[in-house]
Amino acid sequence: MPTVLVTGASRGIGHAIATHLASRGWDVTAGVRNHEDADRLRAEGIASVILDVTDSKDIAALGNSLPAQLDAVVNNAGIVVGGPMETLAPEELRRQLDVNVVGQIAVAQAVLPRLRASRGRIVFISSLNGKISFPLVGAYCASKFALEAAADAMRLELKPWRIPVVVIEPAQTDTDMWRTADAMAEGIASALPSDTRQLYDKHIAGLKKTIPTSQKMAVPPQKVAAVVEKALTARHPRARYVVGAGPKMQLALMNRLPTGVRDRVLLAVAKQPG
Repeated sequence: MPTVLVTGASRGIGHAIATHLASRGWDVTAGVRNHEDADRLRAEGIASVILDVTDSKDIAALGNSLPAQLDAVVNNAGIVVGGPMETLAPEELRRQLDVNVVGQIAVAQAVLPRLRASRGRIVFISSLNGKISFPLVGAYCASKFALEAAADAMRLELKPWRIPVVVIEPAQTDTDMWRTADAMAEGIASALPSDTRQLYDKHIAGLKKTIPTSQKMAVPPQKVAAVVEKALTARHPRARYVVGAGPKMQLALMNRLPTGVRDRVLLAVAKQPG
């Protein structure tokens, strides 16, 4: 029975990955941040471990918490820090990068000795926003761009040990992030300093207009989980998997456009002033 560690597995994409792989015969260890989530997953028949990817003690403890043989890690833990780049406090930017980039790399570092022994695989859950940056989620996009660059370097560095490093790029997914997107937009507005709030009124209004369409386009997280399984089981896994035909076409088109045209398209799609 192959073994896998899935981080950020308490809900959303991470929970879907953990339950899907368990149903397909994998021995799953789910990384969660609190004991309540750990107990819930154990009730579902999935082993769990307390793992805050920003906590060095939790990461160090993985050595005693994981099976002796580990065949894969799926680095899924992540957060979204929203707001105009002009207004984001440095500590918020650091928090975004600490969870989405530093934490994911730290987990991969911790389990690499086991993966080297098993010739296992590393999967990073990125996003279409690791290739296309959108206004008002610039910090999140920056974290995903950085994660993709780190994964590329790691994939090249680990070639001598035949350890595949794979990036999964979902677009809108039916998780808490999109179900509560209206609240996120309101949170962005309320967090703006009073002297700059008026400057970004049209930006936030445009964001709110796009939310219903994005929610309708959101795919079930199980679809992402199925792509993760493919990345873990393919004889020769690709470096990247975009989830869904629509996002594949969108990415192919946007990458071919000149920057000026691309900017106009993105502003129009995001209903942003410009």
